[in-house]
Amino acid sequence: MTPTAPSSPAPARPAFPSGRRWSAALRRTLWRGVLTLTGGVERRGRLPGGGCVVVANHSSHADTAALLAALDSRHAPAIGAAADYWFASPWRRRICRRLAAGFPVRRDGGGMTDLLAAADALRAGRAVVLFPEGTRSPDGAPGAFHGGALVLAERAGVPVVPVAIAGTDRLLPKHGRLRSALVRVSVGAPLPAGTTPRQARDAVMALQARTAAEPLADSATRRRVAAVAVSRRGMPLAFCWALAEALSWPLMPELLLGAVCVAAPRAAVRMSGAALAGSLAGGLLALQLAAAGVQVPAPLTTDRMHAEVRRSLAAEGAAAVRHQPWNGVPFKVYAAGAGRAGVPAVRWLVQSAKARGARTLTVGLGFAALGLIMRRHRRHYGRYLVLLGGGFAVGLTLIVRGWG
Repeated sequence: MTPTAPSSPAPARPAFPSGRRWSAALRRTLWRGVLTLTGGVERRGRLPGGGCVVVANHSSHADTAALLAALDSRHAPAIGAAADYWFASPWRRRICRRLAAGFPVRRDGGGMTDLLAAADALRAGRAVVLFPEGTRSPDGAPGAFHGGALVLAERAGVPVVPVAIAGTDRLLPKHGRLRSALVRVSVGAPLPAGTTPRQARDAVMALQARTAAEPLADSATRRRVAAVAVSRRGMPLAFCWALAEALSWPLMPELLLGAVCVAAPRAAVRMSGAALAGSLAGGLLALQLAAAGVQVPAPLTTDRMHAEVRRSLAAEGAAAVRHQPWNGVPFKVYAAGAGRAGVPAVRWLVQSAKARGARTLTVGLGFAALGLIMRRHRRHYGRYLVLLGGGFAVGLTLIVRGWG
């Protein structure tokens, strides 16, 4: 918004958005969920009790989501939005009001009148969020601040609170595409009475610089695992692990994907693809070895597993492998059983690609999504590995006992 002094009586304006706390809580939950999926959101500091005018830097359309996700719903924050953009069409107006508690501020005259309509809400304890630059700054550095926010705070008798947003310029750049990025919101101390627009801008700039420079807490273990995943060693490791599991190795490749895709989500597709290729290659090799009469050790398997695979292969042929991702019987048991049953290699490869492909790729992408959700908790990656290993051990024990 870019408020200006009123030059003529203002036309009737839509009502200021209501301050129901449950609506604010729903919006906060919505935007925290969205930002969690796109890289996470962190907050430093809190707004003071009672009403206040929030002034923040503005470099992205995602700034509004970041503030609604970070600010307490007890303040029922309302966002000042450019009337000529967000209220220019019915659908934008509905989005702005319902999802952002937005109210229109004209940038072509009458903006101060629009702002002063928020005075009663401020006195009632709400937070009114304004972007005093009036538009998004393309380089992340705040532009010149207009004075409307300071005038509004003075008229309402409430403090002005500087808030800095960092990361939204990477999450959703101006004229750019959405991508994953951690967003940070820092709430500063209320500005003293008599603060000028330039001083308010300097306060937000200083806070934004500190927020952007703050290092992200991380785990050394996660960094090492991620380094391997994105290096030239990552895909051969996944391929060999899955190939070995399809022959004899008892630890399924999804365990490896659970570790590396959370540590390095951007490596999930290629690591999952390499694991799938290794699994198919190992299954084909296991089939050929079994067909030639070679018996490869199959630890942590039971007689019931082998009997079930023989029955399924006799009834369904190569299509029996479709049960493998869900019944707990290791892939190597199906591969060796297919070789002993004389299943054609090409038919086996096609059917196992369908069964293993769906599971491996889904698991890899699922762990990648978890990695994005956990991005702001990377310092706990070591604990996550312990839980992953422990959960796998318990699950494997239960499966073996169940098939005993």
